[in-house]
Amino acid sequence: MTDDEAQNLFGTTQPPAPYRILRAGALSARLENGNLRYVSVEGIEILRAISYVVRDRDWGTLAPRIEDMKVEEGAEEFTVTYNAVFVNAGATLKVSTRIEGSADGRLSYSANAFAEQDFETNRCGFNILHPIRDVAGAPVEVEHCDGCREKTVFPELIEPWQPFKNIRALTHWPAASIKATCRMEGDVFEMEDQRNWSDASYKTYVRPLALPWPYILPGGQENQQEVELLVEKNTTGASSSQTARHDGPVTIEVGPPAGMTLPDIGLLITPEESEPALNSADRLFELKPKSILLHFDPTTHHDPQFWGHYKTLQDIYPAEYDLEYVVAGEGDLDAEFEELARKVSDSGITLNSLAVCPSVDRQSTPPGSDWPECPPLEDIYRAARGAFPGLALGGGMFSYFTELNRKRPPLDLLDFVTHSTSPIVHAADDDSVMETLETLPHITRSARAIIGANTSYRIGPSTIGMRMNPYGSRTFDNPDSERICMTSDDPRQRGAFAAAWTVGYAARIAAAGIEKWIPAAFSGPRGVLTAAGDDFLPVGRAITELARAQELPLHVYKVSDERKLAALGFDTATGRAILIANLTSNELEISTAGTDMLGPFETRWL
Repeated sequence: MTDDEAQNLFGTTQPPAPYRILRAGALSARLENGNLRYVSVEGIEILRAISYVVRDRDWGTLAPRIEDMKVEEGAEEFTVTYNAVFVNAGATLKVSTRIEGSADGRLSYSANAFAEQDFETNRCGFNILHPIRDVAGAPVEVEHCDGCREKTVFPELIEPWQPFKNIRALTHWPAASIKATCRMEGDVFEMEDQRNWSDASYKTYVRPLALPWPYILPGGQENQQEVELLVEKNTTGASSSQTARHDGPVTIEVGPPAGMTLPDIGLLITPEESEPALNSADRLFELKPKSILLHFDPTTHHDPQFWGHYKTLQDIYPAEYDLEYVVAGEGDLDAEFEELARKVSDSGITLNSLAVCPSVDRQSTPPGSDWPECPPLEDIYRAARGAFPGLALGGGMFSYFTELNRKRPPLDLLDFVTHSTSPIVHAADDDSVMETLETLPHITRSARAIIGANTSYRIGPSTIGMRMNPYGSRTFDNPDSERICMTSDDPRQRGAFAAAWTVGYAARIAAAGIEKWIPAAFSGPRGVLTAAGDDFLPVGRAITELARAQELPLHVYKVSDERKLAALGFDTATGRAILIANLTSNELEISTAGTDMLGPFETRWL
């Protein structure tokens, strides 16, 4: 791939991490950055990943320097050895690793960590990821550290807290013919449901969150851990429906009308971006969003001129203007909301709705931590109602589904519930970001289980870059346009990657009955415009196509491999339209089963 092609696709010329496929008989795994991904037997995915992870005090993932890697591979076995060097705040951690796989279904990954001096970390050790496809709701046997065994299931709805603790081994049945046991040694492990953050996995990780963090690995001491996987022919009768994955044409099949339309599409405008948004306001008429989401945070110093920018923008472009307000909550709530109502009235802005979220709730409260002081949500909502009578009122979280799942609002005081998503909380490589689309139906089902069928449901902003970091003190700068976690400025927002991801997002939430969706900001690093503001980025053109279809009846298209392709169909006045996004960086062969309405077309990134 040339630099120009990479720039167009990913918004950066930085290449993705290289990898190689390891094979031992029917066992295979992808070796990438020293870790294993897509551990499979006979083409059936057993584990999504086994990784040795070191995180800093802001839960940022430290990138290791890999040294002395050696790979030996034969027909029946493979062995990988290397050293990984992690540096944090001037301290160094050296990890010696060994990976062995054999054709009899055995895989081991051991790590011996040595801190040259005291090394601070929030987490240091193995993460094991089980996939969610055909695993959510399926049987699992948990062996605990005391030797007792528990027969249960992987959570069907997204579990807000750890579903399993004190884990020594997990046994599940990826297919009717396969039993897989993953054993973890060297520390106490527990599991979290990573679907909370839109990761397509259940994560079993080292060191319980109830223990203090950050913590110190003492200088001069070793820490040894090991993960062992044994895959056997299943004789117990327990099974799941997973079948082997095969390459080949992706089939698109036309199904029945969906009986609904897309959510109303909006764009976010913050005080910092209000002036650039105003300068490019004419572009809104091309994109035609139904709503504009305005943001105001009184705990952050903003030039008060942004209220005038908001009003002028509304005068130029008529739409539904919704305000999300961060509640300071440091004094009298009635007085705080009366002051907000005065600002809105003085600006002349006409609001369609108001969503509120306490400032302290933008920071996550992990398991085992004390909840921060916060006015009761009932008091916040009543004060908002009093200052804005008759206006639709929303609650929930301005951060992610995780926080909504852990702190559920009193629904009888709200007209709608909202939350955001970001795909780069835990991993930022291209595959992991696209895999988050797989989780969206799980999130929307779980959200509906919380808020019920009659409360309106909104999602967004749902950009690749993080709007905030609930898990640390900041989002991370990205001056070199890299693929990194927890940055507010992801380069792929500027490439065709974001366009494809956004169409894939629309396809995965289309049938969820969502009222409004904010897929991007208007301008800025998470926006739809070029830096100069004079043209749309690819994601802007994709959202323009989605916005044009907002009121058109949706038509169901069944895609044989939703990991590779997203498709949305619409009934138009002249026939039927289809919007297709290639979710890979490769050319795809497409087969249109049962219909010739598509005709020939070029497969490309949108």
